[in-house]
Amino acid sequence: MISPLFILSLIIGYFLVLVGIAYFTGKEDSNESFFKANRNSPWYLVAFGMVGASLSGVTFISVPGWIQDSQFSYFQVVLGYLVGYFVVAYVLLPVYYSNNVTSIYEYLNTRFGSNSHRAGAFFFFISRVLGAAFRLFLVAIVLQQFIFDAWNIPFEITVILSILLIWVYTQRGGIKTIVFTDTLQTTLMILAVLLSIAYINQALDWSFSDFIASAEFSQYNSVFVTDSLLSRNHFLKSFIGGAFVTICMTGLDQDMMQKNLSCRTLKDAQKNMVVFSFVLVLVTGLFMLLGALLFIYADTQIIGVPLLDGSPKTDLLFPEIALNGRLGIAVAVTFILGLIAAAYSSADSALTSLTTSFCIDFLKLEKYPEKEQKSLRKKTHIGMSILLIVVIILFKYILDRNVIDGLLTVAGYTYGPLLGLFAFGIFTPYKIYDRHVWWVLLGALSLISVLGSLDASRLGGYQLGYELLPLNGLLTFLGLVLIRRK
Repeated sequence: MISPLFILSLIIGYFLVLVGIAYFTGKEDSNESFFKANRNSPWYLVAFGMVGASLSGVTFISVPGWIQDSQFSYFQVVLGYLVGYFVVAYVLLPVYYSNNVTSIYEYLNTRFGSNSHRAGAFFFFISRVLGAAFRLFLVAIVLQQFIFDAWNIPFEITVILSILLIWVYTQRGGIKTIVFTDTLQTTLMILAVLLSIAYINQALDWSFSDFIASAEFSQYNSVFVTDSLLSRNHFLKSFIGGAFVTICMTGLDQDMMQKNLSCRTLKDAQKNMVVFSFVLVLVTGLFMLLGALLFIYADTQIIGVPLLDGSPKTDLLFPEIALNGRLGIAVAVTFILGLIAAAYSSADSALTSLTTSFCIDFLKLEKYPEKEQKSLRKKTHIGMSILLIVVIILFKYILDRNVIDGLLTVAGYTYGPLLGLFAFGIFTPYKIYDRHVWWVLLGALSLISVLGSLDASRLGGYQLGYELLPLNGLLTFLGLVLIRRK
């Protein structure tokens, strides 16, 4: 068993490396560097780093833990992601670059007006706070269970310390720092999953081909669900939902687009997006293979699924096996480094993008004297850190499902209004009566909330899944048609 002190020492060492990177990349400490990295980021670094930011702690822990319940059906959603990334690269990125935006929601101001701008930024703000909190919550409960519980440190202190560390190394360099730290973090995540697969196969006395051909693996490797369209995870619903999840959670999300907008040119940003999309699909497939291996190994070693508040929590199986599964120090070390990398790679960019959006979209930073702008940015950065702490702590008391499933379900509600707004702006020539836009968005959200709460028996046995997102976007689009003007 790996001692909590050893794990803590790894975390501290890793954090010092991040602070070192931040020191060299954050020397300029200007708003232009913080928000845009001076539009000088190498596309290949952005592409590789975005893999870690997209995967985050949710994929690192929750996807392997979900294999028992869903088998490989999540890969249907991942295939949809691939289509969505191409839409982002060749439909959305040209719009952002041609408008020379810092916050992508500035486009809505140019296209429709100030109410649409604020509405788009508001729904991003809610989406990103919840998304970042989902991701950090999962990592925090792992740190709590395997480190801080041993010292009787409350969960709330664990969360505060985690956010504090992230704030320390992002508060100067912003997106310029994150482009480089994400590259390191992605490397550690991929190394962790590859070494874990190799060592578990070795412990089972298998080669990788033996694992793929085994009867045990065949119990988990079902990918496509095509028997009934009523099923929540039917292929078409998962594939289409996955494409729209990507369009919204990447293409309409300031967090992910801020990295792309730091590239030198539109062509560089498009190359980044295409390369990133294929690498992400491959790496997600590796995490799913790891998930099957974890459950096979747990069965052979009679390792039970860890409990959280008295209930089995499959999200904790990977850390349980990595740290207490007798696989050796190499797996434990790479797991801890991969986990912390996963946590920081999503949280640091979320904190930076929330700060950017709040400064540009809500505070209208450019209206303030230049000497006040940096001070406002730093105060906002602190405020966003405190907000994330509060939301993560709340999740401990209200979250009752697998984290990756919960994250994608919430996206259906919060990103739908953004999907409708941007689609109407890009694909129609109409203006709208901007003062009425809030009524349309809230009306569509209310309708989709009622639809999403209906029991399958009320819908003839049809189970709603991730298609709630495009439905939400469609309702928003149709609502905007009603307030259009020439």
